[in-house]
Parts: sequence; structure tokens; C-alpha cells
Amino acid sequence: MATHYFLWLAVLALAPSHSMASDPDSLQDFCVADPNSQVIVNGLVCKDPKQAQPADFFFPGLNQPGSTTNQLGSNVTLVSAANLPGLNALGISVARLDFAPYGLIPPHYHPRATEILTLLEGTLYVGFVTSFPDFRLISKILKAGDVFVFPKGLVHFQFNQDGTKPAVSLSGLSSQNPGLVTVANAVFGSNPPIWDDVLAKAFQLDKKTVDWLQAQF
Repeated sequence: MATHYFLWLAVLALAPSHSMASDPDSLQDFCVADPNSQVIVNGLVCKDPKQAQPADFFFPGLNQPGSTTNQLGSNVTLVSAANLPGLNALGISVARLDFAPYGLIPPHYHPRATEILTLLEGTLYVGFVTSFPDFRLISKILKAGDVFVFPKGLVHFQFNQDGTKPAVSLSGLSSQNPGLVTVANAVFGSNPPIWDDVLAKAFQLDKKTVDWLQAQF
């Protein structure tokens, strides 16, 4: 009897953590974000639904390419609750990804979202790496019309391997605020910096190389 009792306690303890593993469901038709509120909540404060306007649910211009004139040759135009208030509490966002020839979105992960990518133009080499202990690379070369999914929290990348043509894709993300952690920036560009002793041992590098890498970020 005691064993069954403790088993039920374990199940009850796990249930809330599972149900709260993604954005919480809305308890009303919509929750348009109020950018002027000073109240801090998990998400964004709702404004009075009676004050909602069509503009709160509208974002123009995603057909326009973003500038790829940068070191990586890529650009991400994210539409989230921050610039489309009507997305607040709906648990989704969308992004346009533009790539110059050989453009790259470097290894990164989204701590709060799964990403599903549809390639609209060009070709992309994409992939993600599984977690410990396998660290398996699952990758694919995509052509226009192909779809690829990146599971939440796993490191992934997108690279335009075609040196002659740009590429364009559209990504849906399962959070109104998916978050972004770029691996290189997080490790070598943290503020304040991680001690070079730590990084030298972790990456089996000498301190001069670590210092040089940190200077790049």
C-alpha cells in the first residue's frame, strides 16, 4: 500500500512540470500585448480586449528580404509577440530567413521552441545534433518546397551551400518568445567572459587561442 501511495505522489509531482513544458494556454479569446504596461509577468500583459484593433493582429512586409550584408551573410526577420501584439499567449511565432550565397545561420538553439522550416527558394544544408551520449548529427540538403523540423533545445544550423544564388525560408516556432542562444557567442562572448582556464580545458586549447576567440565576439 505504501509503495502505491509513493508512486502516486511521484506521478502527481511530474504532472505539473509536463503540463508547463510549453507556453501556457490562453484562458480567453486573445490577449493582445500591452507594450505600455510596467507590470512584469511570464509573457506580456494583456490590454483590454475591447481596445483591440486589426493592427494588433497584423504584421506587414514579410515578403521583403532582409539585409545579408554581414559577416555571416544571413538575416532573420522574427515576427513574435514583441512586434505582433496579437500573438501574445498564442504560443507561436514565425521568422523569415534570408541567405546570401554561402550564407550561414550558425549553430544555435531555441530554449523554448521547436522550429519547423520550409525552404521557399534556393538550397540549404541544415541539421541538428542530438544530446548526450550520442551527439549524432542529423542533416539534410533541402531544395525549394522541402520541410525540416528542429526539435526544441537541440543545437542546429542552416547553411546556403550554393555560392551563386541566395536562399529564402520560412520558419514556424512553437513559442511566442522562442529565445535564441548562439553557441559561439554564448561560450566565447559572454559578459563577463568565462575564464580562459575553463575554456582552454573544456576545448583542449591553449589560452592564447581562447583569448583570440573571445576577442572575436
